[in-house]
Amino acid sequence: MLTRRIQQLFARIPEILFGFADISYSPYAEQYKSALVFAVPYEEQLTLARYTEEGFENSILNARGKAENILEQIKRLLEEEKAAYFIPPAAQQNEEELQAVFSFKYAAVNAGLGWIGKNDVLITERYGPRVRLSAVLIDAEVEYGMKSVESKCPADCTKCIDICPHKALTGKTWNIHARRSDLIDYHLCSRKRSEYIKSHGRKHSCGLCMVVCPFGRYEEKDVSDEPSGVEVCTAKAVERTGVQR
Repeated sequence: MLTRRIQQLFARIPEILFGFADISYSPYAEQYKSALVFAVPYEEQLTLARYTEEGFENSILNARGKAENILEQIKRLLEEEKAAYFIPPAAQQNEEELQAVFSFKYAAVNAGLGWIGKNDVLITERYGPRVRLSAVLIDAEVEYGMKSVESKCPADCTKCIDICPHKALTGKTWNIHARRSDLIDYHLCSRKRSEYIKSHGRKHSCGLCMVVCPFGRYEEKDVSDEPSGVEVCTAKAVERTGVQR
């Protein structure tokens, strides 16, 4: 009954991706059996030709607002069903470890929503990496998705690697056994983004490695598909946002 009600809820919002993950790998497994994970697409699926840092940040905020609204609906449903649940915070615990208490990204992989790209971000078939993830831990057994164990990124695709202003991406291909540090120097990425807190009042959103990803792009052809597109568009993005290599 619980699973069916959740499925009915998401049937009313078909643009949202969702799935269930077995979280026996998590310390939270002592209290909760499963995770409901969902992905809200950014309203504007930006391409490099239209990219601005402010526009990307707005996409993030809009998707966050939608995710919070969906979480409220899920909370009401679970309370009606008298199911124990916990909504883990999305924020990182601190600036040293740069880790959240529960990884939405890893849960999404285990739910079969996608795989981890060379940019260390969840990649979905439908929207690429341009989604906002959220999760609810539930003390109930449900039908789990088929977890992703390998990357679907083409071996010769280096778009996200080439466009990173700080060269934080290693270029290695993900698999289920990979560690975050295998794919990205996340301290370097965070440190460079943090340089803009004084001017922005927040970390720089950047997101170039997500915008350039060919998965889930609405346009069949983008400026970045041209041989010199990455260099041209990166130069334009740097000029618009102030991100320096």
